[in-house]
Amino acid sequence: MKSSSAQNCDGHERVVEIHNKEGLHMRPAMQFVECANNFESQITICKGSQCVDGKSIMQGTMLAATKGTKLKIIAVGSDAKEAIETLAVLIENGTTDNSG
Repeated sequence: MKSSSAQNCDGHERVVEIHNKEGLHMRPAMQFVECANNFESQITICKGSQCVDGKSIMQGTMLAATKGTKLKIIAVGSDAKEAIETLAVLIENGTTDNSG
């Protein structure tokens, strides 16, 4: 489980690697979005230079992130640290999808 994290004055961010063999397809993306929507912070997911709203299922699946892809999760807001920690674990553990 490779990850790195950083904090800046705007919020928190962490780079995570997808371990789910199916990647971030519809079901894990939906689980990520449902979890992200539990936080007040603004959540952004980046794959390289492509960044999308982490609370949007449509945008999340457009990343076409496959196994081994590194994603940067950025959270800005009052609960950013908790959001990053929770969402990073969700991605690194393959969400609750049993295909990883």
